[in-house]
Amino acid sequence: MKTIATGSLAESTAGRTSGALKFRASWLLHLVLLAFALVTLYPLLWLFISSFKSNQDFFGSPFALPSVWRFENYTRAWEIGGIGSAFLNSIVVAVLSLVLTLFLGTLTAFIVSRLEFRFKGLIMMLFVLGMLIPIHSTLVPLFILMKSLGILDTYASLILPYTAFELPIAVFVVAAYLTSVPKELEEAAMIDGNGYWGIFFRIIVPLAVPAMATVSILGFLRFWNDFAFALVFINDQALKTLPLSLSLFSDGYGTDYSLTMAAMSIAVIPTIIIYLLFQNYIMKGMVAGAVKG
Repeated sequence: MKTIATGSLAESTAGRTSGALKFRASWLLHLVLLAFALVTLYPLLWLFISSFKSNQDFFGSPFALPSVWRFENYTRAWEIGGIGSAFLNSIVVAVLSLVLTLFLGTLTAFIVSRLEFRFKGLIMMLFVLGMLIPIHSTLVPLFILMKSLGILDTYASLILPYTAFELPIAVFVVAAYLTSVPKELEEAAMIDGNGYWGIFFRIIVPLAVPAMATVSILGFLRFWNDFAFALVFINDQALKTLPLSLSLFSDGYGTDYSLTMAAMSIAVIPTIIIYLLFQNYIMKGMVAGAVKG
């Protein structure tokens, strides 16, 4: 009996020790993640705080709170930079590019991942190779092509290349996601009288929403922040996008840092909103289809 009691006591002590170690490891992990999150988010917080300062406050105490919160920095930045029209241009270009990318990318992913036909593997390989092309190496050929087509200084000069360069990523992500969808769903839809378009819109698109949300976030960030294509293809002041308007503050207002910070804060707000709306879908769309069985 003594032997049994001693063994039970030892197991109980070992269990408590193991539980305590796991508890400490969990707390340590949370502290490390919290520290990493603070280090990552602090530059964004500093940007917003600095945007409410005067230049004297900015240079005198760059890491302190403003002595007076100057909301007028935002109105001045909005008027001086012409941010209203630039904001509208960026929204038009980003939204139309995103709609085209999602439609063409999801449709292509449906075809290459769910249907059987010759050269299917070759087509998929070409899409994957498309992700390896440096986009800046195509600026000159694209400029010559668009000039010959007469679409320079139009929304199309940005929407078409944005869509083309985002399609490989969209096809890759959505096709990987669709591999986890059972074939029986399509067979049942066909028995119910649906054709390929019916299956695409009624079965594939609703199921692929997490992957499409991932593509939307990645694409929107790329479209919204692009500077090179907009600088080369757009000369008309009325069509300039937000990154081009922000470049104004690096020249004429290079020393007015509070104004520059306010303009940059306005520019990052839409990306933060998009990320907060779709953050739950990012990892779900990225890892779905990676593991089967």
